[in-house]
Amino acid sequence: MKNQFPPIDEQLERLKDSVAPTEIISEENLTEKLEKSRKENKPLRIKQGFDASAPDLHIGHAVSIWKLKTFQDLGHRVIFLIGDFTGMVGDPSGKSKTRPRLTREQVEANAETYRQQVFHILDPELTDIRFNSEWHSKCDIYKFLELASHYTVRRMLERDDFWKRFQAEQPISILEFLYPLIQAYDSVALEADVELGGTDQKFNLVLTRHIQRAYEQEPQVVFLMPLLRGTDGNDKMSKSLDNAIGIIDPPEEMYGKIMSISDELLPEYYRMASGLDESQVDNALSFDDPFKLKHGLAKLVTTRYHDEASAKNAGAQFLDRFKEKNLPSHADLIESGLIVKVDCDIVWLPKIMVTAGAVKSNGEALRLIKQGAVSIDDEKIEKDADLDIKINSPFILKVGKRRFYLVYRDEAQL
Repeated sequence: MKNQFPPIDEQLERLKDSVAPTEIISEENLTEKLEKSRKENKPLRIKQGFDASAPDLHIGHAVSIWKLKTFQDLGHRVIFLIGDFTGMVGDPSGKSKTRPRLTREQVEANAETYRQQVFHILDPELTDIRFNSEWHSKCDIYKFLELASHYTVRRMLERDDFWKRFQAEQPISILEFLYPLIQAYDSVALEADVELGGTDQKFNLVLTRHIQRAYEQEPQVVFLMPLLRGTDGNDKMSKSLDNAIGIIDPPEEMYGKIMSISDELLPEYYRMASGLDESQVDNALSFDDPFKLKHGLAKLVTTRYHDEASAKNAGAQFLDRFKEKNLPSHADLIESGLIVKVDCDIVWLPKIMVTAGAVKSNGEALRLIKQGAVSIDDEKIEKDADLDIKINSPFILKVGKRRFYLVYRDEAQL
């Protein structure tokens, strides 16, 4: 039978691209597993888990999902694990306080969107979608106690975020202590050969190697993928922080969000989100015009998740609306679904902004108005203006640099 796997050197070169050598634990183990896989002509089982804690996948998640795709391109099998069970616990990684728990209904709704979205990148024929409730919901107390016996409180407190909270006398729930063990058992249940995760998951994934040994399994290789900062340039990309670019965002929105990032983020986004290899990234970044660099990046990212025609059209619309400072048409906003119906003739402007989804609270709306970041039909709203807006006819509400909404009272007006 013809071997389905490329030579080991070729596999290693592609898998190690964009991953620091210190973030593969360990490269020696990886080489051994690849050699055994090729000798037996049997694919490795490559796993990554995603807790269904938010409804959409974003291009920060996609940094590691594209690496999963590389494994698939080399002939290996990917297990896309949806943490419907662990999602109700809440991963404490990088958290300074206990996370609120999600309901079963919230987790199930989010999990379904993950299932739909992941195939924008992965090959369905080489992907197994699994849910960790398959085994955790059937685990009896005796098996759970056995799992808990394989690690100590002292070792758990070596985790940086736990130790900081312990030192600051901030609460750490028992559930959070158990989370890394529950996550680790996923790899035991799936007999994972390799697991991918963000660099903030190092403690959990290294612990998993220990737990696999305790269950007499060969420990998995760990790939720690870099974390993409969000559009705000501060925290890692997250839907909950409103700094994310969703992989299913409409082309115009995706393009606009890329154009909104700071110049400082350009090298990071080119390396982690563009799809270019290292030499192509270096060549692109040799240009010193940030505006052109952002357009090039926006075109690459939008093409990657949509197509070239959509990216070209989104770029043309961006130039028309933003560089030339033209507003989108009513028809554009209606077609994009960016419409807000109000329920009376006079409405307080912050309420309109919250209803539109442009802000999360009246306080945030008032802050943006005070900063001069809100306009109606291209007329800036002054901070001391009357904020009770009379809806005589549809108008275009602009919030910040790139968020537009058509506000109306009656369908007949449209």
